[in-house]
Amino acid sequence: MATPAKRATVYFDPDIHKALKLKSIETSKSISDLVNDAVKAALAEDAEDLAAFEERAGEPLISFSEMLKRLKNDGRI
Repeated sequence: MATPAKRATVYFDPDIHKALKLKSIETSKSISDLVNDAVKAALAEDAEDLAAFEERAGEPLISFSEMLKRLKNDGRI
């Protein structure tokens, strides 16, 4: 059995709302479905970023100026 949806009020910029309405019509999906899909994608991306941070937590840190020196020495900048 599916969990009942929760209601929330979200205010969109008028142009964003218009774009969502048009996409909703073209894709035969509700605006709620489009927004849910976008939020899920953003949260999944955040989870991937956090996993990458945790994976690299033990790596040594270098300063921004040191990184610039390395890039310059490697001929990348």
